[in-house]
Amino acid sequence: MASEEHGGAEKRLAIFEGEARIGEVMQGLQAIQLRPEDFSSPVALQMALSRIYEAVLKAFESGPKKRYVAEIRFTDSLGNPVVFAVDLGESPPPFSKDKVRARIVVEIYEEE
Repeated sequence: MASEEHGGAEKRLAIFEGEARIGEVMQGLQAIQLRPEDFSSPVALQMALSRIYEAVLKAFESGPKKRYVAEIRFTDSLGNPVVFAVDLGESPPPFSKDKVRARIVVEIYEEE
């Protein structure tokens, strides 16, 4: 981790290397997800499936629009796996492969 001064305030930088998988998602469907509590009981799972069904119907009613995303995976300083997504927009990204490398820069600082 690097340390440097920036306008009188100290900040720390951490740089991680990881992998990114490029793919497409339907706009409006990114909010659809199953959470751990959705599996706590049969009723909770039925409610989750109903929620997902409603979101899918709403997304298709507004018309299908594709967006490109990168699912980024890396291991943090403590050895924990980290996964997050970056929205790349509506046009295809300029990569020839769907698996690429990713560099993650974390800047830690105090607001003044």
